[in-house]
Amino acid sequence: SASTDTRVFPPPAAFAASAGIGSREAYDALYARSVNDSDAFWAEQASAFHWFAPHTQVLDWQPPHAKWFVGGTTNLAYNCLDRHLAGPRADATAIVFEGEPGDVVRYTYRELHAEVCRMANALTTLGVAAGDRVGIYMGMVPEAAIGMLACARLGAVDTVIFGGFAAEAIRDRLNDAGAKVVLTQDAAWRRGQTVPRKAQVDRARVDVPSVKHVVVLQRMTEALELGEGAHDWRTLVSAQAPTHEAPALDAEHPLFILYTSGTTGKPKGVLHTTGGYMVGTALTTKHTFDLRDSDVYWCTADVGWVTGHSYVVYGPLCNGATVMMYEGAPNHPGPDRLWDIIARHKVTILYTAPTAIRAFVKWGDEHPQRHDLSTLRLLGTVGEPINPEAWMWYRE
Repeated sequence: SASTDTRVFPPPAAFAASAGIGSREAYDALYARSVNDSDAFWAEQASAFHWFAPHTQVLDWQPPHAKWFVGGTTNLAYNCLDRHLAGPRADATAIVFEGEPGDVVRYTYRELHAEVCRMANALTTLGVAAGDRVGIYMGMVPEAAIGMLACARLGAVDTVIFGGFAAEAIRDRLNDAGAKVVLTQDAAWRRGQTVPRKAQVDRARVDVPSVKHVVVLQRMTEALELGEGAHDWRTLVSAQAPTHEAPALDAEHPLFILYTSGTTGKPKGVLHTTGGYMVGTALTTKHTFDLRDSDVYWCTADVGWVTGHSYVVYGPLCNGATVMMYEGAPNHPGPDRLWDIIARHKVTILYTAPTAIRAFVKWGDEHPQRHDLSTLRLLGTVGEPINPEAWMWYRE
């Protein structure tokens, strides 16, 4: 897409006046209600979303099992996309992508909806139905989010595998999930080098009998080599209709499986279901980041981790936000790449890891100082506790 946004950014002084929760008193009251009258609180939060059928019970809590919005039916992809198409966010930018070589692609909500519908139709032609598992082994490209949303739309259960894992880890996760299809790409960019993706999937797939199809995105310029059961992403998807009727899924329908790292034993699959995850994630995104229509929001997490699921894809898109995605390393071709992206794309919210911040400190103050970072209004950190020295540098 060649869509362009014209944005007006509020001055810092306007923050307190326009914040979603304007005072500590308002926050305390909201929090107290969530604790003291939790069923009513969460029923009210859920009412902001589209439900095909209303719930009959907010929470069925029988430790250790919890079921949210019992009897309700919804669709997370519908709430991330279709819900915005009748309003002012339809032609606003949903995703801004920059690749490590410098290529930039933008999707409006209308365009992203069409691509997700095409992908959902493509997966259907490969025999994917609600409840089937789909592996995703990709870099931080928009197609990774499109694949996730297409699975959520169908009711297929995706398992995103972190791009840093090799064939053995891919094999174990695909086998445990019983994946039917894998979405991948030929290779990804990292510090100017190409990192193979499809080759790792091919090695893993030898010992994964459940996988019948692999869909491969051609990210590099070289010719794409396809083997048995492999499909070219663009050829397959472009042939599909840009419309797809999202089915009503039970609030407890499985959404995705994420696996633990495996450092303490066999990786353990953690299952997330639809309704409670949708409402909780969207609410925390909205209030933690004070999202506004004028924001360009950048969470630097990989979608291979739960932070990437929640705060790159599902939470922001449920709120109609403009999400920044970057494929490569924060120090390529130089140690100011992250600050350069912020300045050029006018990023207003940055959410990154203390590990990254400590690296920025070591690289030197001159790199952020070279760029106009005046659009930034809110900073967050995630992944581990942040030490005071790193936080003070980040804030400054």
